[in-house]
Amino acid sequence: MFSSPYLQPKWLLRWVAIAVVLFGLIQLIPFGRTHSDPPVVQEPAWNSPQTRQLAVEACYACHSNQTQWPWYSNVAPVSWFTELDVLFGRHRLNFSDWTANQMSTSRIVGSIQSGKMPPIWYTPMHPKSRLTAAQRQALIQGLEATLGATGNHH
Repeated sequence: MFSSPYLQPKWLLRWVAIAVVLFGLIQLIPFGRTHSDPPVVQEPAWNSPQTRQLAVEACYACHSNQTQWPWYSNVAPVSWFTELDVLFGRHRLNFSDWTANQMSTSRIVGSIQSGKMPPIWYTPMHPKSRLTAAQRQALIQGLEATLGATGNHH
């Protein structure tokens, strides 16, 4: 029935046991579960509540200090990637610390227009971040009105 000795039921059981033990061991690695949310320093002066709401739904999970950490962000190895995404996202653009140097408006808008943001792998678990074409355009126009249509806003 099984052609390879490594596919015999006894070997399959061993492989499953090894995988379960390894999965359990990686849970002991502390990185990825700190979930620090520094205080909000200052948000941009939003042009409208609609722009802010669209940004909250599509951007704030990684680009603010107001991250809503889902249950799976406590399970390695997903927790590692989630933590890194938030750390890098906040470093590049943080709507909660508008006193810090931020990415230029044109780069923000370009990332939204090109579909890089929000990333395609992020949207299945965060359905509110999926923007319709009209929402995407409203967010872009609102960000341009809030941050200035071109260059860096600092």
